[in-house]
Amino acid sequence: MVKVFEINGVRPVVHPTAYVHPTAVLIGDVIVGPRCYVGPLASLRGDFGRIVLEEGSNVQDNCVMHGFENTDTVVEVDGHIGHGAVLHGCRIGRNALVGMNAVVMDNAVVGSESIVAAMSFVKANMAIPPRSMVMGTPARVVRDVTDAEIAWKNVGTAQYHELAVRSRETMREVDAFTALEPDRPRIAWDSSVPLHVHKKTT
Repeated sequence: MVKVFEINGVRPVVHPTAYVHPTAVLIGDVIVGPRCYVGPLASLRGDFGRIVLEEGSNVQDNCVMHGFENTDTVVEVDGHIGHGAVLHGCRIGRNALVGMNAVVMDNAVVGSESIVAAMSFVKANMAIPPRSMVMGTPARVVRDVTDAEIAWKNVGTAQYHELAVRSRETMREVDAFTALEPDRPRIAWDSSVPLHVHKKTT
């Protein structure tokens, strides 16, 4: 059962085609749109500002979304938020990617199809143009995102669309086996590779 909490009479909304892991926490003014995926231990706190996940976006495990009063923290359509990222009062543009453990601060705007590299710190009020590669602490635009990088990102996001479906249909809490079973199956998956490996093949 997903941990969903009403506060001040405002209750989260989760579209029936979305998947929110039972260990995630949704509080107050949170809107999770169609085909979204919210991973284990993610915290979406709409107890001050509004939190919005638009269609097809994903917020992976251990992510935090929060914002100040009268602000919206938004991940637009097909936005992709990597493990452990923190979004506070910002807007992530359509089909953009925020890498693992990155932080995006208040009033920052990450342009569509941009990539914020892992561990980057995007300062408050930074405006990142569309299709920008952003790196560093503090983050800066280092170059344009390539077509190959966008294609790689799209594959990963499509896998999270599929994961939302598979999770809704097959994930259930069970007891662990006490021994490895013979011919243990692997989870079937279309091939995907990290970006640094993908670059070597393109």
